[in-house]
Amino acid sequence: MSEQHATSFKPSLGLFDGTMIVAGSMIGSGIFIVSADITRNVGSAGWLVFVWVITGFMTLTAALSYGELSGMFPKAGGQYVYLKEAYNPLVGFLYGWSFFAVIQTATIAAVGVAFSKFLAYLVPELGNTYFLFDAGITKIYSGQLVSIIIICILTYINSRGVKEGKFIQTIFTSAKLLALFGLIVFGFLLVKQSFWAENWQTGFTAQQDLGTADGTPTGWKGIGGAALMGAIASAMVGSIFSSDSWNNVTFVAGEMKNPKRNIGLSLFLGTFIVTIIYVCANLMYLNVMPLQSLAFPADDRVAVEAAHRMFPSVGTYVIAVLIMISTFGCNNGLILAGARVYYTMAKDGLFFKSVGILNRAAVPQVALWIQCLVASLWCLSGKYGQLLDMISFVVVLFYMLTIAGIFILRRKRPDAERPYKAFGYPVLPIIYILMGIAFCILLIIYKPQFTWPGFIIVLLGVPLYYIAISRKKQVS
Repeated sequence: MSEQHATSFKPSLGLFDGTMIVAGSMIGSGIFIVSADITRNVGSAGWLVFVWVITGFMTLTAALSYGELSGMFPKAGGQYVYLKEAYNPLVGFLYGWSFFAVIQTATIAAVGVAFSKFLAYLVPELGNTYFLFDAGITKIYSGQLVSIIIICILTYINSRGVKEGKFIQTIFTSAKLLALFGLIVFGFLLVKQSFWAENWQTGFTAQQDLGTADGTPTGWKGIGGAALMGAIASAMVGSIFSSDSWNNVTFVAGEMKNPKRNIGLSLFLGTFIVTIIYVCANLMYLNVMPLQSLAFPADDRVAVEAAHRMFPSVGTYVIAVLIMISTFGCNNGLILAGARVYYTMAKDGLFFKSVGILNRAAVPQVALWIQCLVASLWCLSGKYGQLLDMISFVVVLFYMLTIAGIFILRRKRPDAERPYKAFGYPVLPIIYILMGIAFCILLIIYKPQFTWPGFIIVLLGVPLYYIAISRKKQVS
C-alpha cells in the first residue's frame, strides 16, 4: 500500500454489519408515510396488509436469489457485476448509469429532504417551506440546504474509512429498529381507543378514495377485477420504494469478511427483520386510528397521526426524532454502498478514471463526492419525489433481469462455485419474475406516467456506453 492510495479494499465488515446495512438502507421515511396512499388505493384493512405482505414476499424472494449471485461474485459492485456477467457489459452499464443518475442519488436526496422536513417540527426555520432566496432556475428553501449539509457530512465521514461508516450505520440502525419496535408495542398498549375491530370489518372489500388535488376525500367507491389489480400495482409503488435498497450490501462485497457466506445471510436477515417490522407497523396503524384517518392524515404523515393518539402532547416530536434517526442512518448506508458501484464501473473503463482510485483509507473518495454532488443537485431540483415514483418500474425491471440471470448463469457456467444456492430454485425466482412482470404491465396500463420517464433515463445510457467504449479504446 502506498502512502497516498490503497490498492484494494479492506475486509472489515462482518455479518452483523452487513445486516445493519441491509436493514438501515431499507428503513428511511417510507414506512411513516406511504400507508396513507396505499389505503386510499385499496381501502380495506385486508388489502392494506396484503400489499405489505406481498411486497415483503417479493423482497425476501429477491434477496434469497441474490445470495447465489453474491457467492459467485463476491466483489465490489454487486448488481452491476451480476448483470454484466449474466448478460453483457452494456446491460451492466445501463443499470450502473440508471443507478448513478436517479436510483441511488435521487433516493439519497429524497431521504435527506425527509430528514429536514421532520427537523422542521423542532426548528421551523430549517424546514422545506422556509424560503431563502430565488436562484433563477429554482427557489432555494432552508430544508434543501439542510439536506445537502447532511449528505456532505455523511460523505465526509465515509471518505475517512469504512470503519467510520460502519459505526454510524450500527448506532443509527440499532436505534431505529428499537424505536420502531417500541412504537409498535405502544400502539397496542397505550392507545385509549382501539379501531381494530372496526377496521377489520372492511376485510378484503376493496374500495378507493383518491381524493381531490388538495387531498380532500371524495367518498369511498367499491372496486374489483381489473380496477383492483391496477389499484394494487399503484399502491405497491409506495411499498416497493419503502422496501428498496436492500441490495446495497452486495455493493460492498469487497469489504465483507467471508463474503461468500455473509452477504447471502445478511440479505436474508436484513430483509426478514424489515418485512416483519413493516407488516407489524401497519397492524399498529389499523389498531390506533380509523381507516379514514389512515387514508387522509395531514400531509400523509400516518405515523405522526398514530403517535398523537398514543402520546397526545409529544407525539409529533417523538415521530420527528424517530424519522430523523431513521433517515440519517438510511442515508449513511446508501452513501456508503452506492459509491462502490461507480468505483467498479471506473475499473471497467466505463466511468471517469479517478473514480476507480481508493484513498489511503481504502475507500473510493472521488466516487463518494461525485455521488454527493449529483444527490445535492436533486435536492435543489425538488423533483426527486416524482422521479422515484417514475423509477419504481425500472428498479423492478432490473431486479427481474438480475434474478433471471441466475437461470442464465446456471447454463453458461454450470461448474462455477456456488457456496450458496438460490432458495426455492427454480420455483421462487420464477414466481418473483412473474409477479414483477405483472406489476410492470399493470403500471404500463394504469400509471403510464410512472413508466416512460424511467425508460427514457435507461435508454440515455446507450449512447453514453458507446462513448465510454470508444474512449476506452483510444486510451488503450
